[in-house]
Amino acid sequence: MHLKTLTASFLAIGFAAGSALASVPEEVAARLGQDLTPMGSERAGNAAGTIPEWTGGIDTIPANVNYDPGQSLPNPFPDDQVQFTINASNMGQYADNLMPGYQALMQRYPDSFEMNVYQTRRTCAYPDFVYEANARNARVSQLAEGGNGVSEGIMGAPFTIPSAGLEQVWNHTLRYRSYALTRQFAAAPVTPGGAYTMLTVQDEAILMWSSPDAQRAEDLNNISIYYIANTIAPARAAGSVILVHEAMNAQIQPRQAWQYSPGTRRVRRAPNIAYDNPGTNSDGLSTSDSFDGYNGAPDRFDWRMVGKSEEYIAMNTYDAQAVSYDELIQPGHLNQDHVRYELHRVWTVEATLRADTRHVYSRRVKHFGEDSHGLALSELYDSRGELWRVQELHTLQYYHVPLCGSGGEFVYDLQNGRYLALALRNEEPPVDYFAEELTPERYTPAVIRRLGTR
Repeated sequence: MHLKTLTASFLAIGFAAGSALASVPEEVAARLGQDLTPMGSERAGNAAGTIPEWTGGIDTIPANVNYDPGQSLPNPFPDDQVQFTINASNMGQYADNLMPGYQALMQRYPDSFEMNVYQTRRTCAYPDFVYEANARNARVSQLAEGGNGVSEGIMGAPFTIPSAGLEQVWNHTLRYRSYALTRQFAAAPVTPGGAYTMLTVQDEAILMWSSPDAQRAEDLNNISIYYIANTIAPARAAGSVILVHEAMNAQIQPRQAWQYSPGTRRVRRAPNIAYDNPGTNSDGLSTSDSFDGYNGAPDRFDWRMVGKSEEYIAMNTYDAQAVSYDELIQPGHLNQDHVRYELHRVWTVEATLRADTRHVYSRRVKHFGEDSHGLALSELYDSRGELWRVQELHTLQYYHVPLCGSGGEFVYDLQNGRYLALALRNEEPPVDYFAEELTPERYTPAVIRRLGTR
């Protein structure tokens, strides 16, 4: 990848933080809500004026949209126009702000893959209690021994002002996505010719890290997430259900997972739902630890903070959620006419496979949006060191919650021309971010057996 010059703020913040195992000094933490936003990003815009100042994001339903709880969120910027388009013929002009994954996609699909760039809108916003937790976390959160977990912090971003690669990875995996939620999403493994069979999944989660009752990570009994995914269509796949108890620290207790198979009508332990085993409903196009951008124990890689830079990312992609699946899914890649790109600051982290372990990816380069800490793009390299897959996450502000979250996950295989469109919600019911009926007692093998046999 092309390395970028670290920004002045990264030098000031990152190296002031000292040891990767320690919280930041008080004088650094005090910058939150001042020259840093409550999420730890730079409040000011850039010198060129292409990235504006963060002024609070969109934390409520905008007056200019006709919000219907039963429909996709309306685009709050319907009059925004494309400023310019980046494609294979002019990508050199924008190379300083164009991540290697996008350059590779343009080279792979020179006649069709392009990026429509709009003005940058810094829409990310979260509830005040998340900001309050971030301020506390900056002062108390620590990486567990070996970086395999987080201690003391709770809620929001554990390392609001990150200085080490693993700190930013934990910011992504533990980021605020509400506490208890249910959703229905679609997944489509797409052939080079554009053919696909849509799978439909109902999933639900209790995100214990975001528990309003917990005071610190040590209160969670080493469980960060309870998760169930029930495949309901097509008929040949319906009834397959997985259950996951995600570990806060895999060195204390690894992830526990179970799977109900309608063929055997039995629930079995599923240790293969982890690391580089094929992801559920991915048709081999992605790995278990790539779901939601990245998840699970980080112990097979060495993680290095590369730094912060300005990059084009898929942001405020409301229009991509508003079209039908047939309009969005095209041969080779998504219909890029519906995808909005903006210039934002991102944190870049490089993961290198440890010599004493194994994984299908020898290297992963991950780019996280500064205002959300969520993953925006990954470059995934095979055992030969060749770029194999490009993983893109769309991000938009769910202003009715409020939170800044994913609007779909896409994994492009540069070698065979297939891709995976995952977590699509275009034609599905809206997510319930306030599923108060969910309790930890629900997440048992007996429950997924009942779900699978309905």
